[in-house]
Amino acid sequence: MATQSEKPVWLVTGCSTGFGRELVKQLLAKGYNVVITARNTDKIQDLAKGYQDNSLILALDVTNKEQVQAAVSKTEEVFGRIDVLVNNAGFGYFSSFEEGEEDKIRAQFETNIFGLIQITQAVLPGMRSRKSGHIVNFSSIGGLRSFPALAFYHATKYAVEGMSEGLSLETAPLGIKVTLVEPGPFRTDWAGRSSLQTPLQIADYESTVGERMKATAGYNGKQKGDPVRGALAIIKAVESENPPLRLLLGKAAYDLAKGKIDLLTADFEAWKKVTLGADFPEE
Repeated sequence: MATQSEKPVWLVTGCSTGFGRELVKQLLAKGYNVVITARNTDKIQDLAKGYQDNSLILALDVTNKEQVQAAVSKTEEVFGRIDVLVNNAGFGYFSSFEEGEEDKIRAQFETNIFGLIQITQAVLPGMRSRKSGHIVNFSSIGGLRSFPALAFYHATKYAVEGMSEGLSLETAPLGIKVTLVEPGPFRTDWAGRSSLQTPLQIADYESTVGERMKATAGYNGKQKGDPVRGALAIIKAVESENPPLRLLLGKAAYDLAKGKIDLLTADFEAWKKVTLGADFPEE
């Protein structure tokens, strides 16, 4: 059983694959206390080997309120506190908007949004009482830019962006920091077995949705983003004195984000006269 130390305590969700798994490896190697969670704990047992003194494995489905409360309580019992919460659990869903299946759409919202809300609300009282803490919410470049075939995934990540920004304004005076992680394409399972898909049937969407699905499948496993370097970047941001609200990961994310700013500016300026004309005339 893990024992409490002065090192910060990190609770990470969704540790069986991808970013969650790599982040846990790097944290443990640095001597942090780490709560490793997944729906199926069989998939994360190996992560704690050699780190029994600073790790705790817990079953956690973020959509299960009882498990969320139990995980937070057990962490506080063992380590005394939660210093950093990493909301990493989530998945993608590929479909045309028209063919989106309600059960899959709702499942994605339950995990990507409501699960994040539940566990964040559960850790906030402890952080608030100590006037310290850091909440790291995984968004995506898909929380800033949208592409065909991923409208519902984008909806969840845009929600994470808005919630996190609002949360940061509420918690900053309380000593609690918030960081949004916005990766571009990384070599994780996100585009593979961690995603759901509704096969395209409507031919009219072949050139948009269909091409996007093929392209994503084609580069899976060949993405430029390195999960190990990405994990280290997240740790560096949290360790910094002035962590960013938004942390882009990878050149693709940086380029796409800058491009979004250009697109917004072009629209705003092109329609500036109409926009300003919506106000009451100045007297």
